[in-house]
Amino acid sequence: MELIRIESLEDSRLDAYARLTEAQLRNRLEPEKGIFIAESPKVIDRALAAGMQPLSFLMEEKWVETMRPVVESCTGEDGGSVPVFTGAREVLEGLTGFTLTRGVLCAMRRPQLPDPADLLAQARRVAVLEGIVDHTNVGAIFRSAAALGVDAVLVTPTCCDPLYRRAVRVSMGTVFQVPWTRIGQTVQDWPEAGMRLLHECGFKTAAFALTDQSIGLRELERMDCEKLALVFGTEGDGLSQSTIAACDYTVRIPMAHGVDSLNVAAASAVAFYAVVGE
Repeated sequence: MELIRIESLEDSRLDAYARLTEAQLRNRLEPEKGIFIAESPKVIDRALAAGMQPLSFLMEEKWVETMRPVVESCTGEDGGSVPVFTGAREVLEGLTGFTLTRGVLCAMRRPQLPDPADLLAQARRVAVLEGIVDHTNVGAIFRSAAALGVDAVLVTPTCCDPLYRRAVRVSMGTVFQVPWTRIGQTVQDWPEAGMRLLHECGFKTAAFALTDQSIGLRELERMDCEKLALVFGTEGDGLSQSTIAACDYTVRIPMAHGVDSLNVAAASAVAFYAVVGE
């Protein structure tokens, strides 16, 4: 194990943990060089199991021996060991700006995303996330998708990054277990081009929205579509009118006690349970 004790917070090798913005980590212009941060042993284990490439670890001293088997099982990009940065708790707090309550961080190479057509060719039930900007909701949707058997998740160009640190953490690492990709790279690619791709790949599309034309979730369930894409929008504004118009169905989840709707993460879990099946 290559153990490096942190003596200076100015060490450039620590930039990924403290000084780079999420946009800089993502590195849109050169995605093959992009980085994301996995937080907590469980999330790191799931990322490694999915084949993610570790670049370095950052952990409190008390975690070093616990994490030794994991670290020593890893190989760096150059074929050597993966460096482990460690130090006293107060030093790490000064670096990251927050208490490492989960003890361990790992900087990993961002994977190349699959072509959406290739992903759809292998799927029957997919979720499409339009413009969801709350990382907690995105992480929770991935966790429900993994638990309830959704084949893939597609995120539109305006949706937040599923590999953002908080989204990864809330997903409990399931973002590495459910295949996902972006359906389009610019705002011009959605909804027209994205919807066309879904339909060309044989999918019926269901927009979850409250309109006068909405059908109940049970009715959608009874249709038993061979391939079905469930489309969810951001909190508040919901799906755009152009997206709703382009979908085959508009669906609502019936509410009781005067409640108008569910949080998008809760609504997606209900919908996944209803239409994915065992």
